Amino acid sequence: MTDSAAAGYADLGGLIDRLHMTVTHVSAESAAATMPVEGNTQPYGMLHGGASAALAETVGSLAAAVHAGPGRMAVGVDLSITHHRSATSGFVRAEATALRLGTTVATYDIAILDEEGDRVATARLTCHLRDR
Repeated sequence: MTDSAAAGYADLGGLIDRLHMTVTHVSAESAAATMPVEGNTQPYGMLHGGASAALAETVGSLAAAVHAGPGRMAVGVDLSITHHRSATSGFVRAEATALRLGTTVATYDIAILDEEGDRVATARLTCHLRDR
């Protein structure tokens, strides 16, 4: 992913900035990002519910956008997430792995892990793709 493409996503409502996310890897096949838990002032409270869903949606959507390429765009995200426990300190890491990369749909399995590598949440994101 180019710096300008990543900047474009950061500008969409400033979500990446507001949640203090750091995107560490993006390709069509996988993506990863981290986010602090302590001191995070986002409106979702502790990393449970909305914040972990936002992290999962961000990494999956970024990978889907790379897969879509310059002539297409990723739209219509469907996210199914299961929370296993709350993370209360340090940071969490979201790792998205491609499950299916088609011409109209990209689907990713996402694991959200704490600093020790223990599972906080798991998700599946399906992103619909269309021509610009």
